[in-house]
Amino acid sequence: MPDRRARERGRLVAAAALLTRLPLPRVEIEPDWLPRCAKYLPAVGALVGLLAAAMLLAAGALWARPVPEILALLAGLLVTGALHEDGLADSFDALGGTTRESRLAIMKDSRLGTFGVLAVLAALALQVAALSGLHLLSGAAALVAAHAGGRLMA
Repeated sequence: MPDRRARERGRLVAAAALLTRLPLPRVEIEPDWLPRCAKYLPAVGALVGLLAAAMLLAAGALWARPVPEILALLAGLLVTGALHEDGLADSFDALGGTTRESRLAIMKDSRLGTFGVLAVLAALALQVAALSGLHLLSGAAALVAAHAGGRLMA
């Protein structure tokens, strides 16, 4: 049994390493690691959401809105390394391409373009607005649910 527990613990750590920038111990990656780690992605998302929610509640005790919401989103961005926002930016930058090949080249380019920057700014503004419309506790719950639920489909 310890062998199985160690493997599962390793898969959980691998899932966390995939979705976050948290300092984690190195684990040996198995050839089929991604499908076997997928069951832990919602739990890792919930952890990210809990960290963002903690920031929301702590900042909410100190500052007026929308400062807590902005800080909570920044906490989530720091924990995840802005992985999803980078993908959003790349996708919107690719709208400037005229051919399939140019769109793929744009998405592979590490530089940000105008469309990508505006898409990320709009997404973050919408998130701040949505969270600001909720009671702080409801906003905290929404952050946990959104981060966990967003990874559930994987």
